[in-house]
Amino acid sequence: MSEALRIGIAGLGTVGSAVIRLFDEKVEMLTRQYGCPVQIVAVSARNRSRERNINVNSFIWYDSPEELAVSADIDVFVELIGGETGSACRAIKLALEAGHHVVTANKALLARHGVELAQLAESKGLLLNFEAAVAGGIPVIKVLRESLSGSSISRIYGILNGTCNYILTQMEEEGLSFEECLKNAQALGYAESDPTFDIEGNDTAHKLALLTSLAFGTIISPENIYVEGISNISLADIRMADELGYRIKLLGVAVKTDTGIEQRVHPTMVPTSSVIAQVKGVTNAVAIETDLLGELLLSGAGAGGNATASAVIGDIADIAKSHLCFQHGPVFGTPANALKPYIKAAVRFHAGGYFIRLGVYDRTGVFASLAKRMAENDILLKSIVQQPVVETQAQGTKTIVLITHQTAEAAVRRALAAITQDGNLVDKAQIIRIERFS
Repeated sequence: MSEALRIGIAGLGTVGSAVIRLFDEKVEMLTRQYGCPVQIVAVSARNRSRERNINVNSFIWYDSPEELAVSADIDVFVELIGGETGSACRAIKLALEAGHHVVTANKALLARHGVELAQLAESKGLLLNFEAAVAGGIPVIKVLRESLSGSSISRIYGILNGTCNYILTQMEEEGLSFEECLKNAQALGYAESDPTFDIEGNDTAHKLALLTSLAFGTIISPENIYVEGISNISLADIRMADELGYRIKLLGVAVKTDTGIEQRVHPTMVPTSSVIAQVKGVTNAVAIETDLLGELLLSGAGAGGNATASAVIGDIADIAKSHLCFQHGPVFGTPANALKPYIKAAVRFHAGGYFIRLGVYDRTGVFASLAKRMAENDILLKSIVQQPVVETQAQGTKTIVLITHQTAEAAVRRALAAITQDGNLVDKAQIIRIERFS
C-alpha cells in the first residue's frame, strides 16, 4: 500500500464540515477507491471554538489558511473559504508554489484568476481540481475535461443556480410573487440574506465562464458575458408563459459561432415539453451539444453540503490516483499556455423568438402604433394577446403580450425604443428570450 496522501482543509463551513464527516463515515470505501490511504491531517478556520458537529481535535490546527497552504504536513490543500481575492487566492498560490496539489470549490476566484493558477499548477506538475465549483455534485467538469476527448462542442447551456430555479419553480407551482418566493428561499437556506449575487445572475455567469473555457479551449472571460437576472420576473410573466406552453428558466448559454464565442445569462422561455423545462426546485442541469454524441444532459443536486462535498472528495480521488502513477492532465482540458484568446461573437445578443409584455395606455391607435414599429424593424409577430385586466392594474391601462418569430435582439431593442418615444408605455417593457431545446 502506498504512503498516505495527507489533506489540509481551509474553511470549515457547510462544505468543509461535510467533507470531514463523509471521510469519517466512508474511510474504508474511499481507501479502496483511491488506491492508497488518504488522511485529513490539518485544518484552518476563523473560529476554533465554533460548534460544527464534527471532531477537529485530532487535526493540526492552523489559524490562517496561508500557514496551512505552505505546511510540510500536507500534500493536498483544499480551499473552501470563498471569495475571489484575499486569503483564498493568496493561499492557493502559496500552496502551488510549495508543491501541493489544490482542490477548490471557488468559482468566483477561478473565473478571475483561473488561467494564472492553471499555468502555475502545470508548471509545477501539480493538479488544480475544481469539480465542486460548478453545479455542485454534477460531474460536468470531469466530463468536459476528460470524457469528451475527440468531440467538438457547439453549445453548452444550463440551469446553474439552484436559488433562482427554486424561486421560478415556486412562482409557477404556488402562484406566489417573486418577493414571497425569495423570502421562502431564504427561510429554507437556499438563498443568502443578501441574495443579489444569485438572483442578478452573477453566480451563474462565473460558472458559465469556467464551462466556456473547458468546452471551447479559450481563456476564461467573465467580463464578456451578457448578464440579466430574474428580479424583474413577475407572476404575470409566469402565467402567460404557461398559457403559451413555456416555462421561464434562468439559463447560462455559451455558443460557438463563425465569428467567436457568445456567452449570455438571462431568463429564458423554454417549451414545457423540453427536458430542461422539467428541471425544478434547487436542481441544476447542464446540456452539452456535441458532434459525435448529440446532446448530453447532466442533472442533479447543484448545491448543499453533501453534494458539494461529494465533488470535493471526487477531486481528491483523482489526485490520489495520479499520486500513484504521477500523471497529471491540464487544468482546463487544454494546457493553460495553449488556451486560445477569447473572441467575442460579432452578434452578441440572442437571435430567436421573443416574449414582450407591454403595459400601455388604453386608447385608440395603440395597437396600430405597436404593429407599425414592429414592421419598421422587420419583426414578424406570431401572436398578440391582450391580458385580462387585473386588480392591481391602473385604470385606463392594459397589458399586451407580443410573441415574435425569430428575429435579432437589436431589432427588438430598436422597436421598443420607438414605442417608448411614442408615449404609449405605462412602464418599462418586459422582454424574455424564447429558446427551443430538445
